[in-house]
Amino acid sequence: MICAAVLSLASSWASFSTTSILPSGGQAENTETAEVDLVELNHFLDEHGREVFRQVVFFDWSRKNRQFEVRAWRLVKHPSQLPRRIDPTSTYLIRWQDKSVTREVRAGSMRETWSQEDPERVNRSILPENQRRPLWPSN
Repeated sequence: MICAAVLSLASSWASFSTTSILPSGGQAENTETAEVDLVELNHFLDEHGREVFRQVVFFDWSRKNRQFEVRAWRLVKHPSQLPRRIDPTSTYLIRWQDKSVTREVRAGSMRETWSQEDPERVNRSILPENQRRPLWPSN
């Protein structure tokens, strides 16, 4: 069973960019940005309805297959990694630190679900992991 609250729906094409920002310490820090069509904040529940973990799942709309397909996922380890709306753009931003790189994912739409099925694992039957388009270019 999956309960979903869809906050908005918009379609966009994925893009990548790399920029530098200056944190308060004054050192340049590498930031990588990706865009997706939809981010899902999933609360995975046990058989008693207790939250086991939270994850963000990043999707793009497949025009060919007419469905959302997973690109990547990430466990939420801290509340600062939760999706947040950027006003006035109505874009959702998810940001986290990955060693020396700040990762940012922007999404045009967001949904929040509570389930006992992992949406990323379910989506593997539609699009196997090795066929997913990665968020970040390989180096």
